[in-house]
Amino acid sequence: MDEARAREILAATGLPAREQDAPLLSLGENAVFGAGDLVVKIGRDAELLSRAERELTLASWLAEAGIPAVRAAEAAPRLVDGHPVTFWHRLPAAVRPAEPRDLAPLLRRIHALPEPASLTLPRRDLLGGVERWLRLAGDAVDPADAAYLRERRDSFAPAAAALTPHLAPGPIHGDALPRNVHVGPDGPVLVDLETFSSDLREHDLVVLALSRDRYGLDPAAYDAFTEAYGWDVRAWEGCAVLRGARETASCAWVAQHAPTNPKALAEFERRVASLRDGDPEVRWYPF
Repeated sequence: MDEARAREILAATGLPAREQDAPLLSLGENAVFGAGDLVVKIGRDAELLSRAERELTLASWLAEAGIPAVRAAEAAPRLVDGHPVTFWHRLPAAVRPAEPRDLAPLLRRIHALPEPASLTLPRRDLLGGVERWLRLAGDAVDPADAAYLRERRDSFAPAAAALTPHLAPGPIHGDALPRNVHVGPDGPVLVDLETFSSDLREHDLVVLALSRDRYGLDPAAYDAFTEAYGWDVRAWEGCAVLRGARETASCAWVAQHAPTNPKALAEFERRVASLRDGDPEVRWYPF
């Protein structure tokens, strides 16, 4: 799904014409548009419908728990031309960019939550999307690279399942990055709930450790995060396993964009090469 296709779906939702020219806020697993007082999320395919349903239920649960997070404008997703579409209340303009230190208090509150009574959270199936992403990539990526990622997935999946956690397992965000925090006039708010899970809390903490090593996160910003959270996951013996699983998933996620985006293909090839070479510090880039 490219932007043009996403806009066709946006028009099919029946929004007023003036809102069909809404700015595209992001394009990944979902196309996200800012339409007046709403944010509209359009899923890449019908397989994401159940996840969209769960995300809306999660928003209600977090509201009841008092967690600052995005709020749904409609209680159920719509299926439009085979794509799940959800509607959200648009947040006030950000007062500044989110930083890792803004994320830590939100994670502490989430990690203190018990299991929700309103739904059963899935495990954090970090590697579950690998096959679908590689399938979407098709012939755009080298079959040998795709096979290599499948082998890594099959190696890391049982290793991750056998880990002994340091923290008590339970609800997690699943993609704990500053980009998923919006700092508005009332403080930090959590956004993007689609990867919420119940699993090792360490999943949420490995994300920023990897950002420090792979994506150029300032080590001082990482230290501010660990100080605010109260623990550095790199001290845990299972960190390398979760990191390896996440790197595998991150490579495969990029692959789905390769058929329509040459920059994504180049970045996919860079990432796979660094994994093949066993170099944990080769810089990875957005595209």
